[in-house]
Amino acid sequence: MLKTLNIKSKAKTEFIDITDDIHEAIKESGVKSGICYIYAPHTTAGITINEGADPSVKRDILTTLNRLIPFEGDYQHMEGNSPAHIKATLVGVSKFVAIEDSKALLGTWQSVYFCEFDGPRHRRVIVKIV
Repeated sequence: MLKTLNIKSKAKTEFIDITDDIHEAIKESGVKSGICYIYAPHTTAGITINEGADPSVKRDILTTLNRLIPFEGDYQHMEGNSPAHIKATLVGVSKFVAIEDSKALLGTWQSVYFCEFDGPRHRRVIVKIV
């Protein structure tokens, strides 16, 4: 099964929790045991899996990425969004999660995040379940 999630980011950089969307896609697929591939087809966005229980973790990660890769710098890219490209490269644009008993095998505290680094924008996430 292939499903496209439509995402609307609201900030220049943010983590958007898509865990419930992933669970719903797995449920819709009917797959009991397999793999869920999660892919952001963008050069200035990414996908990560990290703690979902404490929102300060998202904030800490974004704050650190923004400090390590500042918005202003000696960047040559004409569009002015080089920091977003660098952050997307570091975070990565895809993840996969094992499926067993029709459930994503995420850890107790784990959530799946779409990572916006050049927002706000309309974005897509491709979910492929096999």
